[in-house]
Amino acid sequence: MSSPEIASLSWGQMKVKGCSTTYKDCKVWPGGSRTWDWRETGTNHSPGVQPADLEEVVKKGVQTLVIGRGMSEALQVPPSTVDYVKKNGIDVVVLQTEKAVAEYNALAAQGVKVGGVFHSTC
Repeated sequence: MSSPEIASLSWGQMKVKGCSTTYKDCKVWPGGSRTWDWRETGTNHSPGVQPADLEEVVKKGVQTLVIGRGMSEALQVPPSTVDYVKKNGIDVVVLQTEKAVAEYNALAAQGVKVGGVFHSTC
């Protein structure tokens, strides 16, 4: 199963190819996507992305995980979260969201089993 292309990104809106939903924040993995609801794990901009936010995508068998920190990079990604991904044998890339989406799409186009979590505002 391939990772779906992120078809579009603008402030507060993301579309995933083959999916009718417009996301504010989203998780993507080979064969699927869904809303990234911060309330599920109590996530805030600081301390930021928690291992619990990534667990679902990590379990999908991805080789690389791309984290989008927001348009202005307001979303923090603590070293402990990066360590969690690496301990699962997964490469991790943390970038500003527009750059993160470009990196994710490039990897997906190369056939890499890539997953992502993206914040589309601040």
